[in-house]
Amino acid sequence: MKLKHVFIGIVVVLIDQITKIAAETTLSSGAISVIPGFFRLTYAENTGAAWSMLEGKMWFFYIITIIALIIMVMFYRNQKEADELVKVSLIMMMAGTIGNFIDRLCFQHVRDFLDFIIFGYDFPIFNVADMALCIGVFLIIVDVLLENSGFRLKK
Repeated sequence: MKLKHVFIGIVVVLIDQITKIAAETTLSSGAISVIPGFFRLTYAENTGAAWSMLEGKMWFFYIITIIALIIMVMFYRNQKEADELVKVSLIMMMAGTIGNFIDRLCFQHVRDFLDFIIFGYDFPIFNVADMALCIGVFLIIVDVLLENSGFRLKK
């Protein structure tokens, strides 16, 4: 792996863990409204996956996480040097996966704190690791669309 990619991954994991510690210590007494009716900081502990699916199935999450990380590393290693967008995407996805894996290993739950209400729907609370995963997936989709359109970002 390229040093700059490792650096990006470490920074994302550190930001994830620092923000989770800050949320856990400052939000345990209640939510903080940042933008009333739209965004608040709310500490929550999730023993499942997105939308609390498969709550309490920690061994399942441990196994799936390890398999997912191995697959992502293999994909990363198989990318051409010029496939910078895909490599950064995979690093973001790996960092997000590792950030939530740390929580599951250490606490048997994932610490979430970003709480949005979008068009009246209280979206599931999430964290920086979840954002990194979503950004990584989004960038992969962008890469596929660019490749299919004949336009390709090259290094």
